[in-house]
Amino acid sequence: MTDPAPGAAGLGHGEPASPRKRPRPGERRVQILQTLAGMLEQPGSERITTAALAAKLEVSEAALYRHFASKAQMFEGLIEFIESSVFTLVTQITEREGSGLAQAQKIVSVLLQFGERNPGMTRVMVGDALVYENERLVVRMNQFFDRIESSLRQCLRAAAEAAGSSTPTVQANAQASVLVSFIIGRLQRYARSGFKRAPSEQLEAALRMLAG
Repeated sequence: MTDPAPGAAGLGHGEPASPRKRPRPGERRVQILQTLAGMLEQPGSERITTAALAAKLEVSEAALYRHFASKAQMFEGLIEFIESSVFTLVTQITEREGSGLAQAQKIVSVLLQFGERNPGMTRVMVGDALVYENERLVVRMNQFFDRIESSLRQCLRAAAEAAGSSTPTVQANAQASVLVSFIIGRLQRYARSGFKRAPSEQLEAALRMLAG
């Protein structure tokens, strides 16, 4: 790996603020997202209400809405974190790694390791946490994976051309589609196993089979 997949740096699990210490501007917003991400890791968290989130933070629901217009906007904050973290690493990989095939393999690894280190985010990525939320959140996560597939296609097309393929675009499109399905499947298995089946399990062998 060129870069380790990040944990939720800056968005890890936070503790409720002390009632004697008022958070600085912006701190409460981050704290809300930290707490929401942490609650998504807990068993039985199919649907998190703003009342439960406010109780966890020891604030009123009205206090939440001073920072976010809706619960959907809170989930958008988590999605923005996922997008920023993952695509920063994807850019680093494509800039530093010369081989298109190696780029594709590392992009897959980064995504799965990010999910493994951020279980709550995994539930957002695969849509489990969004089932009862605004439809636009599901659309946005679908667009996230479309962007990943596009990045993989570019890497794999370059690899196919270097290998002398007579149909590099067709080959790259097929491989990218398979790899995205593999990523989503591994993340879903992780979430639905209660975070017991690691997405990175036997990853090197799997990547040799799928994009070797």
